[in-house]
Amino acid sequence: MNTIRLLSLDDIPALAELFGANRDFLAPWEPERGVDYFSIDGQRVVVEEALDRYEQGLTYPHVILDDAGDIVGRINIGNIVRGPFQSCGVGYWVSEHANGRGLATAALSEIKELAFGQLGLHRIEAGTLAHNVRSQRVLEKNGFVRFGLAPSYLEIAGRWQDHALYQVLNPLHG
Repeated sequence: MNTIRLLSLDDIPALAELFGANRDFLAPWEPERGVDYFSIDGQRVVVEEALDRYEQGLTYPHVILDDAGDIVGRINIGNIVRGPFQSCGVGYWVSEHANGRGLATAALSEIKELAFGQLGLHRIEAGTLAHNVRSQRVLEKNGFVRFGLAPSYLEIAGRWQDHALYQVLNPLHG
């Protein structure tokens, strides 16, 4: 069974519910969000924008599924740059109740196959908060290698925070 599938408009209610239930759990790891973000209307905006970027070939938005096929998180390939760079970024999260079950690791493995296979990309980059050891472990299990530290990289939880930067290269490209 696949751990991921392409995001769809039908996922909006489940995502609104999941984000609402995980608001406090995700708060230390994400940008500050207004109350509208957690509503069905807020998630409609997020999903519609993601699907528009998908149609343009700029992002590949997916949901993460548990063994029962229920949505437990999101994983996205984004910032796709073609030409000589052939690179993208990846971001992911898994709900509190599904943490520690290997779902993020499996989802990242599948998204890596998509990026290197179907999309033919050369490189995937990911950043985690410098102290987010669990997420770094997910990356390392998937062959990502830490290549730097970006000071004040992103505004997370209301303040600019350092991020550990990771990458993995497509083994077919030598």
